Parts: sequence; C-alpha cells; structure tokens
Amino acid sequence: MSMESKPRIFLIEDDPTMIKLLEILLNLENFVTAKNEKEDPELIINQLRVFQPDLILMDIYLKQLNGMDLLNEIRSLEDLAAIKVIVTSGSDMKDYCLANGANGFILKPYMPDDLIKMIHLHLQQ
Repeated sequence: MSMESKPRIFLIEDDPTMIKLLEILLNLENFVTAKNEKEDPELIINQLRVFQPDLILMDIYLKQLNGMDLLNEIRSLEDLAAIKVIVTSGSDMKDYCLANGANGFILKPYMPDDLIKMIHLHLQQ
C-alpha cells in the first residue's frame, strides 16, 4: 500500500502522552498522522494546508486555545471547511460540538476500538 492511499489524520491535542498514544494507535491502524506543533491557530491552519488531512481529531479544551474557536475558523475557510472533524472532551459536549460544526464527538476516556470505529465511519461518509 502506498503512503498516498493511507488516510491522513491530524491531531490537535495538548497532552503529549495522549498524542503519543494516539500516534501509536493510529499508525497501527494504517493511518498517517501529524500533530500541531504549538497552540497557535495560524500555525495550525498552515499545518492543515500542508498536511491535507482526511480527518482532524481535536481536543476541545486546550491549554492556550479554545477548540471551538479553532473549529469555527476551520469551517470558515473554503479550502479546509470540508475536512471531517471529530472533537474529544472529558465533558459531555456532544450536542454543542455537533451543532457548531463537528462531524463527530467522542467522550474521554474512550476505548481505542470506539475511536477507530468512529474514524472509519466518518472517513466513509
């Protein structure tokens, strides 16, 4: 399988341990991953444009950034608006996130299998 045919997932997360676990899990599942380098909206938007993900997995509560503000910005940009976004949170904000542009929501802590199923579901839509 060529690198180009593997689905691309961009991680927006502020917990280094969570990022490492997600990278391992997603790579085992044959996804190509990239992650935000800093919590800087402009930098993240530029990274998204370069990486061109099929899906974004984003924590809503980041240390220096509001995930919903970032989601609204992504949705407002013509070249990024169609990217699937799954939002994660330790608070049950499913209805709020879906009403504000997220394609999916998963409550932390979640089982790896549940996350993988949700990713596959959204990539097929």
